[in-house]
Amino acid sequence: MPTLFRFVVTLTILAGIAYGTMFALAMFVEPRKAEMSVRIPAEKLNPKKY
Repeated sequence: MPTLFRFVVTLTILAGIAYGTMFALAMFVEPRKAEMSVRIPAEKLNPKKY
């Protein structure tokens, strides 16, 4: 039983670290805003039907 308890505690600590990292990234990192344009060839917009 102590091995199972140690395993659960280890998983809980790792989950807490992962959650804390995601929370810190969400709160402190600002995304860069930029315009984006992608050229699409006319063949893909209006494919020829045979």
